[in-house]
Amino acid sequence: MSLLHPTTPVIDLGVNIDHVATLRNARGTVYPDPVQAALLAEEAGADCITLHLREDRRHIRDADVEAIRPQLRTRMNLESAVTSEMLDFACRIKPDDVCLVPERRNEITTEGGLDVVGQFPAIRAAVSQLQREGMRVSLFIDADPTQIRAAAEVGATAIEIHTGRYADAIGESAMHQELERVQAGVLEGVKYGLKVNAGHGLHYTNVQAIAAIAEIAELNIGHAIVAQAVFVGWKNAVKEMKAIMVAARLGLHKK
Repeated sequence: MSLLHPTTPVIDLGVNIDHVATLRNARGTVYPDPVQAALLAEEAGADCITLHLREDRRHIRDADVEAIRPQLRTRMNLESAVTSEMLDFACRIKPDDVCLVPERRNEITTEGGLDVVGQFPAIRAAVSQLQREGMRVSLFIDADPTQIRAAAEVGATAIEIHTGRYADAIGESAMHQELERVQAGVLEGVKYGLKVNAGHGLHYTNVQAIAAIAEIAELNIGHAIVAQAVFVGWKNAVKEMKAIMVAARLGLHKK
């Protein structure tokens, strides 16, 4: 759902519900329920629901994906490692979008972009497999021109620019430098005809500059929304993030 007229292109918010499942799993309970989180996020203005089924099932589990898929009114964006297990699972579930991501067992969160250049044959085969089943495929990559060109060459429909370096930058100069790198990557993706999304590490006080980049179609945000929900409630946290993004895109945010 958009805060404006549904035909007005503004910017989409993909709400990542992984850490709702993290909270549930911490105590081995059945709550908070990721299905309920997904549906309430849609009611609050989310344009899609993003979730990452990891190899070790540390948060989202197979049953969560299976339960959520038929109930969504928006889109499911399933983040997936480039493994036969995960690709076959995606082909069975058939989410609207699949974002291929790197995955390492010991990382706390996804620490960098997919190496499309170094894994070109495997990623090209994965993209082809998913597209044959009717899914749109995005690649989660750094704002690197070489990786972006490779993403286009493997046949991906979209890319998601990893904004972690921007989010982690300390000091105005470093943050500005990383923002310029993201902006250049976005324009590079557009040059190759790719839909360009972005995400990672974005929160309520750093998302504005990224959301203001006119060529970005969608931001995927999870941890910050889950954290904010502790204080303001889940639907309010989603609404706040969407409002901030739209205001930034329309040039209404305070500078």
